[in-house]
Amino acid sequence: MRIVQKYGGSSVATVEKLGQVADMVAAARRRGDDVVVVVSAMGKTTDDLIALAKKVSPEPARRELDMLVSTGERVSMALLSIAMQARGIDSISFTGSQSGIITSDRHFDARILEVRPYRIEDELDRGKVVIVAGYQGMSEKKEITTLGRGGSDTTAVALAAALGADRCEIYSDVDGVYSADPRVVADASHLPELRLELLQEMAEAGAKVLNAQAVEWARRSNIAIHARKTGDSVGANGHPEKQTVAREDADARARAVTGLGRVVCASASDVGLLAALLTELRVPALDVSVDDGGQARAVLPLLNVPDWPRCEAALVAAGVTMSEERSFVSVVGDGLLSEGRSLPMFLRSLRDANVMVHAVRATPLRLSAVVATSAQGDAERALHAALVRG
Repeated sequence: MRIVQKYGGSSVATVEKLGQVADMVAAARRRGDDVVVVVSAMGKTTDDLIALAKKVSPEPARRELDMLVSTGERVSMALLSIAMQARGIDSISFTGSQSGIITSDRHFDARILEVRPYRIEDELDRGKVVIVAGYQGMSEKKEITTLGRGGSDTTAVALAAALGADRCEIYSDVDGVYSADPRVVADASHLPELRLELLQEMAEAGAKVLNAQAVEWARRSNIAIHARKTGDSVGANGHPEKQTVAREDADARARAVTGLGRVVCASASDVGLLAALLTELRVPALDVSVDDGGQARAVLPLLNVPDWPRCEAALVAAGVTMSEERSFVSVVGDGLLSEGRSLPMFLRSLRDANVMVHAVRATPLRLSAVVATSAQGDAERALHAALVRG
């Protein structure tokens, strides 16, 4: 069996945890599996590197940020390969570019265009475990790029598709996907199976278990994603007792609540101008709409905009009105508009929780609202009680 495993930053945060990962990978290899491992940077390394850059300059260039933060995954991949070899397992580490991951030309939030895993295939044929630095690739202009926060998930799923892997296993500090963030909603329930379309909606709306671009790759390539907790005991078949399996034919009834902090609302008199500015400044949008008066509105997430002060100044100078930072809360599920009562219940539950709503977005798979950051937790708990538990 050929598998791709991805281990997040919390799973490789220390030498001891990295050793635990090495033991898990060694066990899979000794079962006879061909194993490719994708690793994130250790712990909060990426955040620390960005903070270091901003001590040098308040607005570091995105290209140089990519050169800097991509080193974090290189440390993890090399250390894990050394640990594998210390356990008698033949292994080799590759950067994203060495792995054949070709991306767009955007820095800090590039998209994977193609995967050419020739060197990985060669080393797997030699019986080696291949360790790959996640979150990074190389553009067609031969520039080092990174894939946005959570991009190691995308690396893993894209490699699984290119290698024809039997499955892609995503390991983190949680044992799968829940109906809400358990740290916010105490009675959040584990979802053992989830349709990829719903998982993508959750990821795009702020769920932190998986990256949205990774789920998009999985849907396009029909790759089953197994979300697991690092260190959970497994049975003889190599499967843990608790996990979430996301695939296209999964039960479609699962619903969840998600929350995303650090968003702003932008409004302009012309939607074409707003779209052109966001494209030029490389600021993503969660939602763009036009009201009856022709006013264009957009909800902008700031997670992958490291130079936001510069972008904000340019938008304001062009006549765009900006809000203060807020949060984006959502309910994800099937047929949310077809029955006619989910949207009223969504709005009523927020009102009853004394949460002011600044903007609303409604689709068949997602109901979302922009709320004050201070009200995000209350909003998530109210929506979970009314629309998930209710």
